[in-house]
Amino acid sequence: MPKQLPNALLWLFMLLVSTASHATTFTNPILGGDYPDPTIVRDGEDYYMTHSAFNYVPGLTVFHSRDLVNWEPVSFALSEHLGSVWAPDICKHDGRFYIYFTVSQGNDDFSNYVVYADSPEGPWSQPIDLQVGRWIDPCHVVDEETGKRWLFLSGGHRIRLAEDGLSTIGELEKVYNGWPIPQDWTVEGFALEGPKMKKIGEYYYLLNAQGGTAGPATTHMTIVARSKSVDGPWENAPNNPLLHTYDASEHWWSKGHGSLIDTPDGRWWIVYHAYEKGFLTLGRQTLLEPVQLTADGWLEAPTGKQVNQPLPTPFEQTDEPPHRPLNRFRVGMEWKFYQQYEPARFRTGADTLCLRAQGDNPAHSSPILFVTGAHCYEMSVKIECDPDAVGGLILYYNDRFYLGTGYGRQGKYRWRRGKQRNTGKPDTSKAIWLKLRNEHHVVTGYYSYDGQHWTKEQWGMEASGYHHNMLDDFQSLLPGLFAYGEGEVRFTEFSYREWE
Repeated sequence: MPKQLPNALLWLFMLLVSTASHATTFTNPILGGDYPDPTIVRDGEDYYMTHSAFNYVPGLTVFHSRDLVNWEPVSFALSEHLGSVWAPDICKHDGRFYIYFTVSQGNDDFSNYVVYADSPEGPWSQPIDLQVGRWIDPCHVVDEETGKRWLFLSGGHRIRLAEDGLSTIGELEKVYNGWPIPQDWTVEGFALEGPKMKKIGEYYYLLNAQGGTAGPATTHMTIVARSKSVDGPWENAPNNPLLHTYDASEHWWSKGHGSLIDTPDGRWWIVYHAYEKGFLTLGRQTLLEPVQLTADGWLEAPTGKQVNQPLPTPFEQTDEPPHRPLNRFRVGMEWKFYQQYEPARFRTGADTLCLRAQGDNPAHSSPILFVTGAHCYEMSVKIECDPDAVGGLILYYNDRFYLGTGYGRQGKYRWRRGKQRNTGKPDTSKAIWLKLRNEHHVVTGYYSYDGQHWTKEQWGMEASGYHHNMLDDFQSLLPGLFAYGEGEVRFTEFSYREWE
């Protein structure tokens, strides 16, 4: 191999050789579906990652991996709804783990919090308000020279942390101005956000997101600056941006918000989020790709547009591909409620979820939801309702926009764009099986009285517009269950399958 071969071509050559020799590969995303703003930390040979929780509780689910590709949930760090939870940062300092995160109340009303634990598997502390507002996306940084702890935030700001990391000292200061986005690029705005910092060799590398997180396909990016001191001054990389979608023809849109992670043998990778072309309803998904240092000490991501192709795994596979036991209803792991979390409201056992009804429609019921990254999927469940309760299946974006099908002793129901559209004939059956299918954004419903013979409902709905660019909130269309009215709804025989 000629020494002068560019790094990008070298990486592609290695990929071809690895594929030809049947080396283990993986295909992005490493977490499919709504797993945005990934933040990652290594503890020896173990990796832990968490994401924005938005309005889902329990929130800040912590995932574990030994190979950076296969991930399993091991804990959740937030059991109360503080508001919409954004852009966390997970880190370890002096033997203790911390997650710093932003809470949005809407209308640019922000606050920043921290939780901590002795182990990523919890238990996690109650959230502590750091009394820092206006700026978002906190990132924990330690000055290796002085031992001082800092919190870097959006807009190129930082504030000093106390020694225990649970409060701040002094005032916010602006230390970085960002990278000047070319005038002819199409972006949402400047949006200097999502700071993440790593020390590699003699330099601190400061990564930021710019351009806006959604909007046009070419909006988002990850840019790099470096300094020999955590105090700056910061020099922008001549090869910025590190990550970016340059054209809407690419498979992954709005690539950005990157977080660097190393391996024990000194290699570097980056996790970040992106929308899948044509499937914005799935939310921003977590991707992984390698990065490396150039001869003059800058970071580059040589995979480029090939990130949607099979890539060599960071390690020999150490984990079995994760299996999601959705019929076990593990709340806080696979399953989460919307805005309200009351452990006394539900019971789980075997493959059964007993859910106390609340509210007078699915939006007021705080539905219980899970993440999917599939283009085509269906879920079905057996439902038994108390006389004054209604239960069903739902695809939920927010309390204004959702669609689904339900059943109560008074009959069958369906919802489209958050509105009840019709009522089926009353039925005295104590149990019914319902099925909801989403096939490339086309949603249809089915019912059965024995779980074997299904009748297709005479309605279909198109759901491709249920995403942030249309509806705001940064969320995604999540499948799940609901129970409203009075009494209890019992869900059994839950089944989920997906296909292309």
